[in-house]
Amino acid sequence: MTMTDPIADLLTRIRNANTRGMDSVEIPSSRLKREMVRVLKEEKFIRDYNVLETGPQGTLKVYLRYGPQKSRIIQGLQRVSRPGRRIYGRHQEIPHPRGGLGVAIISTSSGVMTDRQARKAGVGGEILCYVW
Repeated sequence: MTMTDPIADLLTRIRNANTRGMDSVEIPSSRLKREMVRVLKEEKFIRDYNVLETGPQGTLKVYLRYGPQKSRIIQGLQRVSRPGRRIYGRHQEIPHPRGGLGVAIISTSSGVMTDRQARKAGVGGEILCYVW
């Protein structure tokens, strides 16, 4: 079976590991996934990540972050643009997820960035997902 939406797979693996309270999760790597995980680290949703050179494409090992008493930092992950329905937005149209409490990860011509960075840079792009 071929995977039609690797980004949804990334988000689902992180969501499931986070729900179970796991310390880390391994995900098949790609350039876009590495960039998305980099943004999650910059926004302090995860502790860290490593790229393991195993197999044909490598593996991404994501270390999840929790608050006191193992409370979850990532409350939710939602895929926005899908292979069957791509969602794009100009920089003025980029939404504020959860009233500004969440982050939208956007793939722009200047690279993968958050909604705030895209608005500041004045670039739009494909809205990949929301994280809160």
